[in-house]
Amino acid sequence: MPRDSDSFLAADFPEVLRKIRERTPARILVGRAGSAYRTSTQLELREAHAAARDAVHAELDLESVFGAAFIKRWNLFEVCTEACSKEEYLLQPDLGRRLSEASRQELASRCSHENDIQIAIGDGLSVTAVAAQIPALLPLLEVGAHARCWTVGNPFVIRHCRVGVLNEIGELLAPKVAVLLIGERPGLATAESLSAYMSYRPGKTHTDANRNLISNIHSRGLKAHAAADRILNLAAQMMALMISGFSVREQLPAEPSGPAIQA
Repeated sequence: MPRDSDSFLAADFPEVLRKIRERTPARILVGRAGSAYRTSTQLELREAHAAARDAVHAELDLESVFGAAFIKRWNLFEVCTEACSKEEYLLQPDLGRRLSEASRQELASRCSHENDIQIAIGDGLSVTAVAAQIPALLPLLEVGAHARCWTVGNPFVIRHCRVGVLNEIGELLAPKVAVLLIGERPGLATAESLSAYMSYRPGKTHTDANRNLISNIHSRGLKAHAAADRILNLAAQMMALMISGFSVREQLPAEPSGPAIQA
């Protein structure tokens, strides 16, 4: 008779394999039925794939994602790239790297210039990630930046956004460090993962080589407090070195080693 997943793990897996599975969301050591996954694993995969598709195709709506109170507290407003729809954004990536002319004018008029740090929020490839991570992360970044006596630009949201839009932010607002919090391409482990792309004085000639990345910001990865600390510490490094990109090696605090798995 077939056994469910929990019974399978309890009866067929030694302790060491169960502990390995507890340490990762990856679908390893899940057992099989003949040459195929078990039914429970197949259903989990289909659910994860559906969540990933929904995250990619969802349109960002500030009110429903953040709520009126959060928008008012942080004075959030929305600008757009040259991609006029999600379909156009997905099919023509270059359009997501350039702000529309109306958005350029709005940023120039509503945002202060030459701040130490400027935070932008982009929908990217996962509105789900933006909704899940930004409410906790943005306040931590704001408080941490002010604690360092940095000037902070008014945050704003970019619809249909690609990472290259950092260059436009740099050209328009001239911050020392620009930070783009953007939804990552969803995988089959989570659709809620956010990335922070960072650049020192970004400009039109910048490429990925001039940017730094802190990724996997989500509840089972890099949590909000740790992500905020890493983003702020890396921004401080950039300001001290007056450069960003491949030549900047992020200085991470030493982490205590976890307990060894005993067989």
